[in-house]
Amino acid sequence: MFAIVTIAGQQFKVEEGQEIFVHRLEANAGDSVSFDGVHLTSSDAGVTVGTPNVSGWSVGATVIDHVKGDKVVVFKKKRRKGYRVKNGHRQQFTKIKIDSIAG
Repeated sequence: MFAIVTIAGQQFKVEEGQEIFVHRLEANAGDSVSFDGVHLTSSDAGVTVGTPNVSGWSVGATVIDHVKGDKVVVFKKKRRKGYRVKNGHRQQFTKIKIDSIAG
């Protein structure tokens, strides 16, 4: 069984027991969170497609940890002008484990 769900503005294909990284959530490590934006579900009974969401379905997850992604280096340069700017960025992620897909 799997579902396509919107978490923090992005869509993910999730299964029970799966661990994924999503954009930073406002929850502490160990908290349970629920997502109601389920767009599609697939099980032994068949596929259910929502318009845009499937009513009555939700995905339950547990927050494992908050982590940072890899550093992205932004380097700007204009040749022969002596202009160089170097910046870096690390995205904040939350690691969650999918506990249940229920409807």
